[in-house]
Amino acid sequence: MLSHNLGYPRIGSRRELKRASEKFWSGKIDREELQKVARKIRHENWETQRAAGIGLIPSNDFSLYDQVLDMSLTVGAIPERYHQLIDGKSNKELDLYYAMARGYQRGGLDLNAMEMTKWFDTNYHYLVPEFVKNQQFRIYSEKVFLEFEDALQKGILTKPVLLGPVTYLLLGKEKEEGFEKIDLLENLLPVYTSILKELYSRGAQWVQLDEPALVLDLTEKQKHAYEIAYATIRKSVPKLKILVATYFGALEDNLPTAAKLPVDALHIDLTRGESSLSALLKHEDFAHSTRQLSLGVVDGRNIWKNNYRKSLDFISQAIHVLGEDRLMIAPSSSLLHSPCDLDFEQDEIILTPEIKNWMSFAKQKLAEVVEICRLAGTDLLLDDAFIENQNAIESRRESPLIHKPHVKTRLTAVKEADLNRQNNFEIRQQIQLEKLKLPLFPSTTIGSFPQTDEVRLLRANLKKNELTLEQYEVRIREEIVSSLRWQEELGIDVLVHGEFERNDMVEYFGERLSGFAFTQNGWVQSYGSRCVKPPVIYGDVERPEPMTVKWSAFAQANSQKLVKGMLTGPVTILQWSFVRDDQPRKDTAFQIGLAIRDEVVDLEKAGIRVIQIDEPAIREGLPLRKTNWSAYLKWAVDAFRLSAAGVADQTQIHTHMCYSEFNDIIDSIAAMDADVITIETSRSQMELLDAFASFSYPNEIGPGVYDIHSPRVPTVDEMVLLLEKALKVIPARNLWVNPDCGLKTRKWPETEAALRNMISAANLLREGVK
Repeated sequence: MLSHNLGYPRIGSRRELKRASEKFWSGKIDREELQKVARKIRHENWETQRAAGIGLIPSNDFSLYDQVLDMSLTVGAIPERYHQLIDGKSNKELDLYYAMARGYQRGGLDLNAMEMTKWFDTNYHYLVPEFVKNQQFRIYSEKVFLEFEDALQKGILTKPVLLGPVTYLLLGKEKEEGFEKIDLLENLLPVYTSILKELYSRGAQWVQLDEPALVLDLTEKQKHAYEIAYATIRKSVPKLKILVATYFGALEDNLPTAAKLPVDALHIDLTRGESSLSALLKHEDFAHSTRQLSLGVVDGRNIWKNNYRKSLDFISQAIHVLGEDRLMIAPSSSLLHSPCDLDFEQDEIILTPEIKNWMSFAKQKLAEVVEICRLAGTDLLLDDAFIENQNAIESRRESPLIHKPHVKTRLTAVKEADLNRQNNFEIRQQIQLEKLKLPLFPSTTIGSFPQTDEVRLLRANLKKNELTLEQYEVRIREEIVSSLRWQEELGIDVLVHGEFERNDMVEYFGERLSGFAFTQNGWVQSYGSRCVKPPVIYGDVERPEPMTVKWSAFAQANSQKLVKGMLTGPVTILQWSFVRDDQPRKDTAFQIGLAIRDEVVDLEKAGIRVIQIDEPAIREGLPLRKTNWSAYLKWAVDAFRLSAAGVADQTQIHTHMCYSEFNDIIDSIAAMDADVITIETSRSQMELLDAFASFSYPNEIGPGVYDIHSPRVPTVDEMVLLLEKALKVIPARNLWVNPDCGLKTRKWPETEAALRNMISAANLLREGVK
């Protein structure tokens, strides 16, 4: 059996790429220094995998920002607005690259960034390719060749990784009418075949083409596109070994298509789609061929130690039909979604040895892959590594740290009535109009303000005991009051306290809930330089004491205006954590929902009349197959309603969602019954509102009027135009004015300028409807 890896984290074990990227964007280092850091990370990743004993090591899995953006640049799918940045100079390619990712304001040019959305059902974001009718493609970037050659110079013959042609097209968006993006395959394939021919000529033996779209619902036309694509590829490079990688789910009805592809190996994810194995082994076209089968047995998306017995059972099934020589062993997906190295977790107060013993990060997952290969066919009962693994699995299953009977009892007592507000929205809206006295087109922000170096230093010094808790809280109160005064001066209608005391919108709450563990260096990439350190939900969840009431009450006491209480919702806490896998996700979500409900009730008692429960992850939690949507949406919506329904009608409940396509789940969004929903619409130029209009969404909406993920400051006219678009589909009394997400990652100068323009836009809109 051959071991291999689909991809490795690219942020660096100490987030070196994040720091270098942000220094480059701020002009503190030049492109040569940035590339030096990137090259060092790539080399370390390759050496780590070689040292672990991985047989096929990937290249081109590294990215400075996003692998889908890399593919767009590789095949020359560069939207027309960026063409003025193309001058044929290789040292300008980086300017173009970051302009597409982050927008561009320089030398009289003002270019919007490309749209960003979630990568399948993960918390990673990718840059959405933009396609026009008769789109032409060409090899523009040589990144894949350069990184393959770079590894060769290190003595490592890698397996270059490319996003497969069909998935690449399906991930994109048509930017004009009159064509289907899949019809561009005919134009795209010559570029792919040229890339593969060039890789073969440079010595590549294997190439991995990622086709995760094979686990989605596909039309017959899209399935046929796979047949065309891989027949063309096979004919063009008959001697190059092609591995098609699927992941994040089971092949199901796409299995016949995948099984017949004329490739050398097919990868399947057995952590989220184990039914694919038995189906493939029964499929005569595959079972009786010479194609290899790659078994993704080590979970690339979670942090729990692999159960060797279960993995070896899969391998035994496959060996029985295919034989050992036709098998490859790998993680289920790229390890992009895993933290880098558990060895960096040395603080036993933060992560206890007992819980750490249940865990495995990217580096350790490599060792698991290699160990599983070795264990196949051995006498397991005499193998120390196998015995040690099974002892760890059993200790987790039996640990009293995990199970709390009173939490389980409260969960089983939840009734339908606990999910409902006192009255419907129409009645609540009238009560809130009278009680809150907000103007037409009320303005607010999503919650967080820029986390400056000074604010981060406060938290760091508190952790190092260089500040007392009292000294720390004095400084945080100063930051809150300062931000309140600034918001009042600006004219924002519903204020926020800025969240200066919070590190991360999920981690902050996880630290205050039982059943959560934390890491020092368990960082994963969310997008670009944005990294998150997800909490680990290992056991039953409850709220020992209030989590936000003190700070929200302090803020409200220091302003005559309304100040929102800010919470993260149960589904988002679930989605953005590493979740226990020993009970249904629904049960864990409801446990969190009950904890948030307690906080909502306490905020209301403390005089907070507007409470926001953020749920940006509702959409990303959708199962990849529509047949499984209804069950998920029922418990996800119910978990939110459970968290929100404990307050009186006059308390206004907000929720926030970002980078979501709502068309196909709009009825479930409405069923959440939030009084106000704020959403991202700026990058899509309000396209997302079409779903709310056609559905006649009854509640209030705040469509984001500017993109906080880009440093560019939009003009007042731009925002007015977006709001006027919104007014065509949203009644004026239901329209809010706000940015499209929190402002934590932005700098103060751009934040102040953008919010001033936003308030000016809101005022102009009010004048226009008088």
